[in-house]
Amino acid sequence: MAGQPDGTAFDLGEGTDSSERGPLRAFEVVLAWVESRILAGELHVGDQLPPERELARLLDVSRAAVREAVRTLQAQGVVRSSVGAGGAGGTTVTAVPARALMRLLRLHVALANFAVDDVIEARIALERLSIRLASRNARASDLAEMRRAIAVMDEPGIDKARFNDADTALHVAIAEAAGNRLAADFTVAIRESMRVPLLDAFRYVPDWEDLVDTLRADHAALYAAVEAGDADRAERLVEDHIRSAWSRLAPGFVEKPAERHTGGSAAATG
Repeated sequence: MAGQPDGTAFDLGEGTDSSERGPLRAFEVVLAWVESRILAGELHVGDQLPPERELARLLDVSRAAVREAVRTLQAQGVVRSSVGAGGAGGTTVTAVPARALMRLLRLHVALANFAVDDVIEARIALERLSIRLASRNARASDLAEMRRAIAVMDEPGIDKARFNDADTALHVAIAEAAGNRLAADFTVAIRESMRVPLLDAFRYVPDWEDLVDTLRADHAALYAAVEAGDADRAERLVEDHIRSAWSRLAPGFVEKPAERHTGGSAAATG
């Protein structure tokens, strides 16, 4: 058990016991220490981590392990490091940028083997929340972004890849208009993580033109509800849209063996 800056021992936290996952590597000890301090409210945005040499001594790890942990935390957007004399340098805790959080979410959703039903239900819950908030909070600029995406999808003879990108852009615009950063990030992460599998599903749909007409009508109705501020109607429409689109796409979706029974393109539908 490693030590804290005050010299006492600290608990690495639930789930890090060696009987569950094996002993932590040295840099993971540092990560666990930082995480435990943040969750305990002992490290806040703007606070500095102890100097590299001191942190290595307190946690009984090498300075190289501390540097590796700091690089990992920087990539996650948790800390930033600077070089300077006196108090100007060091490693400072910072607020996780929305894009860093979204990037992590996208990768985890895209790589994880989630059951189709779980992904669909989670996406519906998130999009219902996002579109309800968008109906209340959307600004003129948000509505303009939605109209731009719809205009692209309305182009005659649009190819599937371009339609898919504009479809994603519409749902992202609705999520961004919600005004709830966390809800928007989760919604966008799920939608964007499945953009490629959705395009694959589009390629196997036999009645593409009919599907496009249906999706265009759905999107126009979603926009109208948001513009009118009709949150109840917007919620119902977005759930119907996701469920009906997936019912059309699922039969034509060719799964890879390793993806069978997983979320696949389900989360991205519509």
